[in-house]
This record gives sequence, C-alpha cells and structure tokens, in this order.
Amino acid sequence: MNPRRKSRLSVIIFVLVGITIAASLVLYALRQNIDLFYTPSEVIYGKNDDPSTKPEVGQRIRIGGMVVEGTVERDPKSLKVKFDLNDIGPSVTVEYEGILPDLFREGQGIVAQGVLKSPTVLEASEVLAKHDENYVPPELDAQMQKVHKPMGVSDLKTESERDRQTKEQEGQQ
Repeated sequence: MNPRRKSRLSVIIFVLVGITIAASLVLYALRQNIDLFYTPSEVIYGKNDDPSTKPEVGQRIRIGGMVVEGTVERDPKSLKVKFDLNDIGPSVTVEYEGILPDLFREGQGIVAQGVLKSPTVLEASEVLAKHDENYVPPELDAQMQKVHKPMGVSDLKTESERDRQTKEQEGQQ
C-alpha cells in the first residue's frame, strides 16, 4: 500500500473511532433519560424486577397507571391533590398542585410527570388523563344526545325503517 492510501485510511479510521467515542459518550450521558416512562410496579421493583433499574429519588420520571378508587384527596384551601396510582401491583402516591384535566377521575388511566420525592411518592409537575380513541368531550356528547337519537348495538342488529320500506316497495312491484 502506498503512503498516500495509508494516510487516507488512517484519517478515515481516526474519524470513525472519534464518532464512535462521541456517540458512546452522548448515549452514556443520556441513559438515565432515554427511558422516562415507568409503571408503579417498575418504580417499586425496577424494570423486569431488576432493582438496579429502579429510578432514583430526585430523578425526573414519567409514570402511568390507573387512579386507585377512594384515594383522591383534595386540599379545600388550595389546588393540591394527592392520589394513588397502580397497575397490577403496588401503588405509588402522586402529589400535584394545579388544575387537573377534565377526564381525571378515579379508575381512569393517567400519566404524571415529575420528580420522585421518595421511593413511593412522586411530586408531579404535569398530569395528563388518558382516553380511548372513542372519546367525545362531555359538552359535545350532550349536544349530540339532544339532536340525535342514541344508537345502541341492538339497533344495529335489527332492520332499519328504511330497509323495511324498501322491502315493502319491492314486494308491491
């Protein structure tokens, strides 16, 4: 190999090694923030029941679960709210000060983002209510109920008035 090719090859190898080292350092620095989402069980036991993957106290995390029935406590003098979240295991207490979303209620799925104050308490800075794809805002639902007759599953299984009229017209011809 001539000296010119050797120098080009060494420059290319040097650049590739530099890029690899830089990418590794960035990923190492961000590894705590790459996976922000936890379930209450993962906060308590760690991901895949590995205690080394539990979030640390003071770490900013996002947690999702169901609001436990009967645990919502509201402070009458402020906007402070305290409630428990769980999935299939233990629950985590969430403390939040602010206006909760309209969809927030006991038994509803939510996602809270905040700082872990203790191994089982999250001080939330944001609370988001989860809903399914069939969600209709309450105001719009009330308007639709006034204007349109609700259609249940049983209505879909029976003949409609138009189908009956069409059959009658075909029978008369």
